[in-house]
Amino acid sequence: MPPMRRMMPSGEPEKADFGALKKIVVYCKRYLPAIAAALVFAVAGSVATIIGPEKISDLMNEIMAGIVTGIDMDAVVSICTTLVVIYAVGALLSYAQQFITATVTQYTSKRLRTDISEKINRLPLRFFDGTTKGDILSRVTNDVDTISQTLSSSSANLISSFALFVGVIYKMFKTNWILAIVTIVSSLLGFVFMALILKTSQKYFNRKQTDLGIMNGHIEEIYTNHNIVHAFGAKEQETAKFDAVNERLYDSNWKSQFLSGMMQPIMNFVGNLAYVLIFVVGVAFIVNENDAVTLGTIMAFVIYAKLFSQPLSTFAQSMTSIQQASAASKRVFELLEAEEMEPEDDKTVVLDNVKGDVSFANVRFGYTPEKTIIHGFSAELKAGQKVAIVGPTGAGKTTIVNLLMRFYEVDGGDIRIDGVSTKAMKRESVHDLFDMILQDTWLFDGTIRENLVYNKEGVTDEQLDRVCAAVGLKHFITTLPCGYDTVLNDALNLSEGQKQQLTIARAMIKDAPLLILDEATSSVDTRTELVIQAAMDKLTEGRTSFVIAHRLSTIKNADVILVMKDGDIIEQGNHTELLAQKGFYAELYNSQFAVM
Repeated sequence: MPPMRRMMPSGEPEKADFGALKKIVVYCKRYLPAIAAALVFAVAGSVATIIGPEKISDLMNEIMAGIVTGIDMDAVVSICTTLVVIYAVGALLSYAQQFITATVTQYTSKRLRTDISEKINRLPLRFFDGTTKGDILSRVTNDVDTISQTLSSSSANLISSFALFVGVIYKMFKTNWILAIVTIVSSLLGFVFMALILKTSQKYFNRKQTDLGIMNGHIEEIYTNHNIVHAFGAKEQETAKFDAVNERLYDSNWKSQFLSGMMQPIMNFVGNLAYVLIFVVGVAFIVNENDAVTLGTIMAFVIYAKLFSQPLSTFAQSMTSIQQASAASKRVFELLEAEEMEPEDDKTVVLDNVKGDVSFANVRFGYTPEKTIIHGFSAELKAGQKVAIVGPTGAGKTTIVNLLMRFYEVDGGDIRIDGVSTKAMKRESVHDLFDMILQDTWLFDGTIRENLVYNKEGVTDEQLDRVCAAVGLKHFITTLPCGYDTVLNDALNLSEGQKQQLTIARAMIKDAPLLILDEATSSVDTRTELVIQAAMDKLTEGRTSFVIAHRLSTIKNADVILVMKDGDIIEQGNHTELLAQKGFYAELYNSQFAVM
């Protein structure tokens, strides 16, 4: 079996890295026209917002001038009407920009999930050997959701805030350059603090996403095997491991949230500081009878300062989700950019009317480059033979089957079916040649019928009855309220043996020209094993079949028995011949029937 690498927490948090965000931007390039339109609407909406304070300044000056001579209500009404129109147009433009941005981000998220799903189908099994299931699930669910939430919320706000930020600076300098400098300089303090916080907090956001994947992997592993944990009394040990991962996740989460949470109060302080300085400098101008500044100008700058601090606050708020998205993007693109299986578009060989001759020619293989476990495996097997592969645990029996089906690529040598190298055929074409029944049962949520006819059309109830009777399931299915349409769930409470029988029936329905049985009866009782064994004898008639078994009594009628040890064939022959040799096979066989 392939070596498994369990992901565990590392020491120091990763350094801040926003490079993954660039990849998201490139990923969205097909939506550039829509993004450009959203940018135009954002700029236009911000312009409408920026014009408002200027009109309010005019309104204030009109009122102040009319206190002595009388207020011109027509002028006041005209200015107020203009303000209403400006703000209404700004609201419509902002809505259009938000709508476009939301649409683009959801399309991007949908495409991202689709690409990940397709990518997983192109990844070699080596990738899954080195990554826990929980970590992969965390990338597909948590990390993609984090990116989606950031794109749908922060991106829209950032576009409009940036346009507002630039526009406010322009209007402030146009109105009064001295007050503009006062406002901007006071706000620069916020940028300095923001940069320092970002530099420190990003590494904890990266570590948080990694720790979340580690926790999901641990939970998936332990909860799936909950009964084993209890049976071996390992609750305290596994709880300690969980507590360690949970404590690390708490630490990285707390530090990232605390540091990023400091940005909002800092920006609020900077905004209030700007108000104070504007009044101090503005009043100084008025006291010195400087006509460049009026009460209306001060009021306008108070609004400008608020508008100026608004995008800064938005930047501060968005940085938290952007940092999370950066860390999530890094993990997602690690998956999307992982090395794939070699493309096979140029392979067109398809075997028709398969006889079933199989040959292994000096096959060499190792799950890792530094450790070869199959050393020069060679065998010539004829069509229709029942081939048993036996040997101690770790001898390479299941590995040979994995290579035969091209789940892994050989490091050297060749495997041929009917004289055609499996390398010349597409992997899907090789898979279609085999029925495969594993010792690990796999049933999905759905009806019994859907599980039996998995990926095969046109199967009749008569065929289902015949196959289920052959494996000893017919009586059980007739007792169910809905028969073949009964939904498989926890309430049905299938035994391991019944699950195994269902997977065997599913393979029989596929009816491929070659058959692989990897400890297919390991989970059934002796009586059921006899029923299934009789069905297997019928199933293997005229078909080349490979049987991996530890119970040697089940393979006595095999045409060829390959005895493996340490990745090599050390003995070969039928049951009678191997017993007569009184070698390793005879020792294995006799040990199973020794009288205690």
